[in-house]
Amino acid sequence: MLSDRRKNIAIFLLPSLVMLIVTVVVPLLYSFATSFFSLDLKYKGWGEFVGLGNYFSALKDQYFMGSIKTTVIFSVIVVAIEFIVGFAIALLFNTNVKGKNFFFSIVIIPMMITPVAVGLTWRLLLHSTLGVVNWFLSLLGIAGKAWLADNATALATVIFIDVWQQISYMVLVLLAGLVSLPKEPYEAASIDGASKWQSFKFITMPLMAPTFLVAILLRLITAFKTYDLIYVLTKGGPGTSTEVVSYYIYKTAFTHLKTSKAAAMSFILLIILIPVSYIATRILKNRNEG
Repeated sequence: MLSDRRKNIAIFLLPSLVMLIVTVVVPLLYSFATSFFSLDLKYKGWGEFVGLGNYFSALKDQYFMGSIKTTVIFSVIVVAIEFIVGFAIALLFNTNVKGKNFFFSIVIIPMMITPVAVGLTWRLLLHSTLGVVNWFLSLLGIAGKAWLADNATALATVIFIDVWQQISYMVLVLLAGLVSLPKEPYEAASIDGASKWQSFKFITMPLMAPTFLVAILLRLITAFKTYDLIYVLTKGGPGTSTEVVSYYIYKTAFTHLKTSKAAAMSFILLIILIPVSYIATRILKNRNEG
């Protein structure tokens, strides 16, 4: 009986396992192997074995290191803004505010739109001559700008667009945490004469700490891998002002055709993300056990 059950489990898991191997494991192993060769799409074959040469070359590449710096700045700013504003919105939705179901539906709409569609929409809205944003500013007597083509505003504009879309995720996660908080501590605090601020400071904040960490870490991981929004909006420009690491890796592989170097960059990015992913996993596990 037990053998039949295991056989049935294996049969059901086999398609998913095969798909996982084909789509994840095989490409991962292939790219890892190519990172040790001088593979170039301009030539046939894998090229010569260079060992860690591609890794050292990537670490000496000032544009790659610059893209990492841009990615860190972008990720930290968007996550910080999304967390602060998202938590404030989640607190509002956790009250009996009138019409919150209507406003909640509006807030989650951006999350349901693909980043490519978001990028194309905002490119039209922010067009220097035909965009609605500059037209509206002109009505107020304010001169419009080439928001995505100016070094001074390009990164800030991309950050704003990313926050506009991704803040829904932060609101949902934090609101779920607020809804799941136990009522007993608040009732006890109310009986003891605690104010709303004291209940928020000494009950809500400590109880929400694990949710805060999970939301921030998971969002930080996805922000660090941002690619499609940058590709659609600026393609890393003007210059390299919005060139994040994922887009630079793509450009190295498919514009400069340096496949092995791009593979080495990808694994450097993976090495950076593994500790963050591990921390998030441990927090989730400890929270579930608790």
